[in-house]
Formats: sequence, C-alpha cells, structure tokens
Amino acid sequence: MFTVTEISIGKTLLQMREERLTGLRCKISPERINRRIDTEYIPGEVPPGCPFCPDSILNITPTFSNGRRICVGESVTFPNLFPFSEWHTVTVISREHQVDHFEKKQLLDAFTGMIKSLEGVLGYPSINWNYLPSSGASIDHPHLQGMVDRRPPVLAEKYMNGGFSYYTKHGKSYWDAIREKELGGERYLFGDEILWLAHAVPLGEREIRAMLPVSTLHDFEPYLDTFVAGLLDVIKFYRRMGTHAFNISIFFDKKPQPDTFNAFCSVIARINPNPASISDSAFMERVHLEPVILTLPEDLGINWRKEK
Repeated sequence: MFTVTEISIGKTLLQMREERLTGLRCKISPERINRRIDTEYIPGEVPPGCPFCPDSILNITPTFSNGRRICVGESVTFPNLFPFSEWHTVTVISREHQVDHFEKKQLLDAFTGMIKSLEGVLGYPSINWNYLPSSGASIDHPHLQGMVDRRPPVLAEKYMNGGFSYYTKHGKSYWDAIREKELGGERYLFGDEILWLAHAVPLGEREIRAMLPVSTLHDFEPYLDTFVAGLLDVIKFYRRMGTHAFNISIFFDKKPQPDTFNAFCSVIARINPNPASISDSAFMERVHLEPVILTLPEDLGINWRKEK
C-alpha cells in the first residue's frame, strides 16, 4: 500500500514514504522534534467581543434563508459570514469560549446540527474543525465548519479516483484491502465498525485516520455516536501526549460508492499556541505538499497501546 525509503545522514535516520494509491509523499524526521516545537499550552485570556459567545452569537451571526439558525443542545449552526465554498456553514460547539474537556453530548449535538445544515445540498460534503489558533482557527471558540462543493476536495478526489482505478484493476475495494492489512497491525489503534489507525503516510503530525463504513453524509448519522466516542478517545490521547491543537476533516462522496470510496476522517496534531509564534508548517508542508513528520506511525500505535 506504500513504499518506505530510509536514508542515514550521520546519526540521523530519515524516512521517505509514498502512498501507492494517491502518490502522496511525506518525510519522517524524528530528530526534528528537537526544534522544541511541542511547547506547553497555556490558555490565554478570553478576548472581549467574541461573536461566538452567548451574549453575541444570536445578534451577530447570520441566519439561513428562513431567518433561523439550527440549535441542537448548546450548539448553534449558521451560514459562514466569509465563505470559501459554494455552501459553507459554521457550528459553534459550546457556550464556553475555552473548553478543557469536551463532553460526548456536546460533540453529538454539534455534529448533528452540522449534518442538518448540509443535508439536501448537492455536491461533495466535508465536516472540518480547526481547534485553537495555531491550527488555523481565526476564532478560538470551538466550532466546526461544513462545506459542500461541486468538486471534491483535492485529497478526497485523489482517493475517489484511486479507489476507482484500484477496483477496476483488482475487482475489490481498496478500503476493504486497507482494513484487511491494518486491522490488528502495528498502526491499528482501535475499533472495528469504524477503524481508527495511525495513517501510514501522514499528511500531518500524529495523523490518525478513521475509516467509516459509509460513503455519503446521508448514511453517516447512524454511526455518529460510535464516531464521536472514538474521536473523544483520540482527543484525550493527544492531550496525554501534550497536544492540544488539531485539525479534523471528514470527507464524503455525493452518492453511494461502496466499492470505490469510503468516507474517512483525518485528524492531525498541530503545535500548541505559543508566544514565539513558531509554526509546525513551512515550505515543505504548504508549497511542496510533502510534509515533514516527527512521529513514526508505528510509534503512534505503540504509544496508544502503552496508554491502554
């Protein structure tokens, strides 16, 4: 499913990995962690005038065409005021501006509200989460973003096209082949119905993938409880490793494609907010599209099992 090329540079070992299906590549350099970019997270003060806090959200945020917002539990969903997708919505997860521990009901309600905002919109949906400013969040009050476009995101499109080619060539689903290879292996973390594993060719630090047993958003809701429980376990695992900031994206097809595409979730760790404004992304990640990773996926599996 992927190739590994190892290069010794003095006492340093560098791995270059390439995923056969998509052609995506990364470099894994464990020594890079000595740059001390995994700094301690110290929450800052809550800024005044946050548009997502309870005293502002119903006055500042826009409404849908019916004049309403979608409220599920304490979550509130509305159109994105500054969209970069043909259909772009926001779900504020909590009333609290800073959340130390996410409750299962909070995330269930938030994802439910987000799904409602995307239902019936034609195109390729995704559900996304930038958590904390160092992950790209312009507002650190926890919120999801939902998008639907006429063309799938680049990453999802690579897997859709690759999955079709794989099925045409081998007569079986690529996703079934991945499940067979990874279940119980060194990168496997947990789950069966929804498989959670350390992705072999990471797109970001400590990338964890969830393989969903569906291909469309319409079919996702029955698995939402199981998914949220697993996601909370991953967030707790990140916290134990010192990671607070992260990015999450879930990609769906616009129609059922059980043989060629499975919806999947990618979670990547990001550097914690820090006063030096050091970033974990530079030209390699954003221009070369060839991320340099600190943690071997197999080591992530070892750390998961140690914690258990």
